[in-house]
Amino acid sequence: MESFTIKDVARICGVGVSTVSRAINNHPDINPQTRQRIMEVIKQNGYIPNNSARNLKRTESRTIAVLIRGITNPFFQEMIKTIEQITERRRYSFLLQQVDEEDDEIEAALELEKEKKPCGIVFLGGTYTHKEEKVRKLKAPFVVCTITLGPDVSQDLYSSVAIDDVLAGYEMTSHLISLGHKKIAMVAAREDDRAIGRMRLEGYCKALEDHGIPLDPELVLYAEKGQNAYSMANGYQKVSQFIQSGKEATAFLVISDNAAFGVCKAIRDAGKSIPEDYSVASFDGLEMASYYNPTLTTMKQPREKMAVEAMEILLDLIDGYGQNQHRVFQAQLTEGESVRRID
Repeated sequence: MESFTIKDVARICGVGVSTVSRAINNHPDINPQTRQRIMEVIKQNGYIPNNSARNLKRTESRTIAVLIRGITNPFFQEMIKTIEQITERRRYSFLLQQVDEEDDEIEAALELEKEKKPCGIVFLGGTYTHKEEKVRKLKAPFVVCTITLGPDVSQDLYSSVAIDDVLAGYEMTSHLISLGHKKIAMVAAREDDRAIGRMRLEGYCKALEDHGIPLDPELVLYAEKGQNAYSMANGYQKVSQFIQSGKEATAFLVISDNAAFGVCKAIRDAGKSIPEDYSVASFDGLEMASYYNPTLTTMKQPREKMAVEAMEILLDLIDGYGQNQHRVFQAQLTEGESVRRID
């Protein structure tokens, strides 16, 4: 039975390879009956798990590192909590490290590998453009969460969990257009952004083009160098300046819910109303968005599901059973009271 593999076990049991891996490793998040069935099939067929990869990993520290770009962004808080809970449940140590806006997260991970020797890495946030040569230097398995590494890096080298941010930007812009908005100002990331902000902006531009609306560069409000584009302060500053300039817009599409809260305050401080004077739409689906007044129209990301998926992929890679995977989740357009139809 030397040719009998973990894939054969999964096929006979009607489950995925990752489920078989969790059963073998006594993962608590598996149905007891499913585990029993898997173990029976393993015994009946004489399958012997390949422990070489797992034993090699045990020579490293049992630490899972999370490298986060934008640690103050509330979008990541729920994801960090979920990752930490899964890490502790599987008896690994949890290490959280911030990556500054100007730093390269791959470089930071390489330094971390030298110092802490983590057995796995999760990247939360990051940039879109990396060189494959540098990525190949990483030894520990890793999952990039909320973004991919871009077209210059082979997807065979890493795993990713994200939404389609270009599509999310396209759908929200199209939604505003369907409600009669043609002068839509976008509170964007920095002009040289190479991450999520760039993709959401790309979706915005594509939607305008497809609906026959010329792109007005003055309606793209880029964050300034050194400013956190996803912060309330940035949203407040850019929209305050825009309103004071006398430029016209009927809606603001904001790079994140967090920045949108600042946008809403800027509108009110200018003596204007939402959505009567300006509609406001954003991205992420933070819990506060549904309690804010007015409630925000937003593209909601399934943060907890994404974090769970990232950890399942990573733990399978650490155990030596999994292979790199790329999962794309669908953002959900959630309508609030911050957007109205105009004539």
